[in-house]
Amino acid sequence: MTTDLRNSSTMRVLAFAAAAMVLTSCAWRQQDSGPRAMLQAQDVQLASQIHLASDGWPQARWWTKYHDLGLDELIDKALDGAPSVEVARARLEQARAGVQQAQAMTSMSIAGTAQASYRWSSSQGDVNLGLPVPGLDDIGYETGTRTGSVYSAGLIGRYSFDFWGLEASAVRASIGAENAQLAQSAAVELELATGIASAYFSLQATYAKLKLLQEVKDILNEAVSANRSRKMNGLATQTMIADSEARLQQIERTIALLDTQSQVVQETLRALAGIPASRSLNLIAKPLPMTTPALPRDLSYDLLSRRPDLVALRWYVQASFDQIDVAKAAFYPSFDIKAFLGINHIDLHNIASSTNRQFLLLPGLTLPIFDGGRLNANLKKSRTASDVLITQYNQAVLNAVREVASAATQIQGLEQQASIDARQIQNRQVLVADATARLQRGKISRTETRQARIPLINEKIQQVETQSAYLTTDIALIKALGGGYAMDKP
Repeated sequence: MTTDLRNSSTMRVLAFAAAAMVLTSCAWRQQDSGPRAMLQAQDVQLASQIHLASDGWPQARWWTKYHDLGLDELIDKALDGAPSVEVARARLEQARAGVQQAQAMTSMSIAGTAQASYRWSSSQGDVNLGLPVPGLDDIGYETGTRTGSVYSAGLIGRYSFDFWGLEASAVRASIGAENAQLAQSAAVELELATGIASAYFSLQATYAKLKLLQEVKDILNEAVSANRSRKMNGLATQTMIADSEARLQQIERTIALLDTQSQVVQETLRALAGIPASRSLNLIAKPLPMTTPALPRDLSYDLLSRRPDLVALRWYVQASFDQIDVAKAAFYPSFDIKAFLGINHIDLHNIASSTNRQFLLLPGLTLPIFDGGRLNANLKKSRTASDVLITQYNQAVLNAVREVASAATQIQGLEQQASIDARQIQNRQVLVADATARLQRGKISRTETRQARIPLINEKIQQVETQSAYLTTDIALIKALGGGYAMDKP
């Protein structure tokens, strides 16, 4: 009789659930705005007047084009284990774990369980929410109370049916986050490599300027000594000595500043490459390399797929669309099945008996009817987050085009400046040759001949600065073009 009542109760619950499903299949959803527009490939263009002599995209190991083994070693060491790279890789592993977690949610879950419960009731009613508890009827009564312990052990399983694609959308969102983090790791590596290359060539330019300034210092030291000797003979004044000493002190001040700057850049390189202070950088002064920057004839879609930061943002946008699908699917009914297979009895000594085996199958249906606006708020939150990402993506695309255009325009100007520097050096070399010829004819002293080299040295220093700026801008262009990154096809 008890079993019939319980079956009847279960049927009433299922009938009520079915009726509720017919009356309201899902919670009321407010009007959802569509996604914002994203910039398309045709919007990624450069002005027609921006062009370079060579065209093309950077190679994957673009820094090898400078043919500097010292630079190659620094970048390879940094990419192998710099802290920023390690952090990016750890975040990638975290994203991959998120994918595995989301995928696991779509599978059946089975867990072992064992429990002991003590039950007490002041009446003779069976307060067990309609679920049969074998052995409970055997518990005795004392002065109107019902007490006893129940022991159970077994396996609990659960499987959820993804009729509306909620779990599938969650998996796609986590995969999008993983792909975004993969591209973000490439962006970190590009940032690191370009930072090291820029600092390295800045240091080499400082070494070159220090060498040239040391030559100027030697010339001015000789001039100061010569003026002092001439003053003793009445051929020079104190003003001439003071002027040459002032010029010497100015050069010494510049050398001291460049020495300090070189130390700062070395520490920057050490930090970027992850080299501890106990190890030497082993950097050797080398001439600045000559390079030919290249600019693609057409950016278009290629820039969107070759800039790792843009690829990462695009994946985040795609993942946000999937999160919106998750939020929408939450408005619909969910159905799952729970099952228990095990043993249940009041006596531990006989709990393993075959008569105590138990199997429960519990179909479950959840209908979101009244939730206080939680589902709509969650949908609005997901949509707003997606709109923010789209706006960030659009701005990042515009910034990327601006960076390419800015670097290319600067290179054009620096090419003109380099041509002017070369002509200026030729003119100064003519003056030095003339001073040398006058020295050979005995018309000027050796000190005056050497001082004629100072304007030439100053032009060479300017040339080093132009070459350094040229390399820095070339690296900036490489970074703006993605540094050889190519998006893997999903």
